[in-house]
Amino acid sequence: MKVAKLPGLHRWLTVPSTVSGILGALLAIAYAFFTVQIPEGTLVQLLLCIAVWVALANVLGDRQEQGSLRTVRALATSSVERSVPVLQAAVREAAALPDLSFQVNLGYWCAGAGLIGLSYWLVPGVPWTIALRFAVIGVGLGPLVAMLAYLLEIERARAAVVVLAKEGLSVAQVLQALPPTRMSLRARMVVYGAIAIGTPLFLVFDMAVQRAERTFAALAVATSQAQRSSVLAADLRQALIGFAVVGGAVAVVVVTCSLLSGRALGEPMRELAAQAQRLTLGKIGQKTVVPAEDEVWAAGAGFLALEGQLAVVVTQLQAAGGQVKLATSELVASSARHEHGAQEQTLALAQTSATTEELARSAKQIAANANQVSALALQTVEASQEGQHSSEAFYRSILAVRGGNQAIADSVVKLNKRVQQVGRVVEFIDGIADKADLLALNAELEGHKAGEVGQGFSLVAAEMRRLAESVMESTREIGRLIEDIRDATNAAVMATEAGVKASDQGSALAQAVSEGLGNILKLSRTTSEAVRAISLATHQQQVGTDQLAQAMGDILASTRAGSAAQAEMQGANASLKGLADELERAVGQFEVVS
Repeated sequence: MKVAKLPGLHRWLTVPSTVSGILGALLAIAYAFFTVQIPEGTLVQLLLCIAVWVALANVLGDRQEQGSLRTVRALATSSVERSVPVLQAAVREAAALPDLSFQVNLGYWCAGAGLIGLSYWLVPGVPWTIALRFAVIGVGLGPLVAMLAYLLEIERARAAVVVLAKEGLSVAQVLQALPPTRMSLRARMVVYGAIAIGTPLFLVFDMAVQRAERTFAALAVATSQAQRSSVLAADLRQALIGFAVVGGAVAVVVVTCSLLSGRALGEPMRELAAQAQRLTLGKIGQKTVVPAEDEVWAAGAGFLALEGQLAVVVTQLQAAGGQVKLATSELVASSARHEHGAQEQTLALAQTSATTEELARSAKQIAANANQVSALALQTVEASQEGQHSSEAFYRSILAVRGGNQAIADSVVKLNKRVQQVGRVVEFIDGIADKADLLALNAELEGHKAGEVGQGFSLVAAEMRRLAESVMESTREIGRLIEDIRDATNAAVMATEAGVKASDQGSALAQAVSEGLGNILKLSRTTSEAVRAISLATHQQQVGTDQLAQAMGDILASTRAGSAAQAEMQGANASLKGLADELERAVGQFEVVS
């Protein structure tokens, strides 16, 4: 079918009503010619009445149909902007036109048949029965003509919907614009069947009745058998011709209506089947408008809505599949990195655990050494205390020695004085007997002993008393010995003074040693306290190190368990990636066309 463009679309839509009206008028004239006995001289008036009223019905019907296509006409003449609401209104008008055309054609045919009969009855010489016959013929053929117009209008209305949709309407907007179902498919098929079957039956019955009446009337006036036979033969021939012509014409119209009705029902179903086949091939989104009526239209609309939702779902699935694949790929890579990091972490923790255990052993050894150092520090303190006591005793001894040396020095001085006195005495008795010499000898011996304690002087005196007799033999040497004693006493005095000085130095050194030992004692005590603190801290460190070693062992065990779990998770991620690939392949079978 050649589809008109938008300009002139409103005229193109109403052509079927005019065509069906003309065909119906021709069929009615043919039927009337074989079933109605037209009075002589009235055929022209009859044809004129039919022509006038058919033309008037077509004009009025076309005007009414054009009035229902105001928006389509405005779009065709470009007197209105092609916006979505305007196009939707035009779609509604075009889709509603077939039902309007059926009603208009049926109404005008019934009214026109009655007016034709009335007009023809007004012609002189036409009985009312003849006029009534024309009214009955119009009413009998009206439903068939209206159904023909309706079926022709359906195809054009569907084509017009497609044309209007291409002007800027989406499938969803077309679905929203089309009118809802007004009649169920079953009721519409009942109407189709009633008209397609009832109209031929009515026409055949009416023709048979009319031919029988005419035959009986002719037989009634016949006077002989030959006339009756001639009448029967003529009526039979006319009846056969009438049945052939009228029946053929009615059959053509009925078959045409049947084909059109089947096409009206089958075309949308075939289009829906083609779209379903396209969906089975995975091509989604190529939505096209499938104009239809009633349940077929509802099924098509539902199918298109389902396809739209399926396209959205498949698009979301494709996007989700891509995201899942990307996420699983990143997850697998991340799991691999985490597993590698976990292995390195496990190795590092193992090394750290070994180091911690070694540190624990070192801490134990340090604690033992600290205990030993603490014991040594205590011994050092004790030794320092003993050294300090010894240095103090030594200092006291030095002081005592110094006092003794001073006493010796004093005694030597006294001895020197005594020697000088003895010398004077010896000089005085220098000529005395040998006993004086022996006494000088004893004095010399006492001088040698003067280097010891001052108690020797009493011993010298005693010895001098014992050796008095011997001294008298050495008086000649007393002078020399006295000189020696003087020298010796001088040397003893000098040595004693040096001893006193040395004692003073020793006393100073002993005092310095005592002070140094005191400082050492203080430092030793401080060191001992520090060592005890170190020992305590080392013991606490040992406890903490043991706890750290145990914690590191637990962490190492947990890390190994985490590594095992990470390996299992990597396997699960690999499985998930496989599922994501399968999802992508499954969704990839669908092709969503925007």
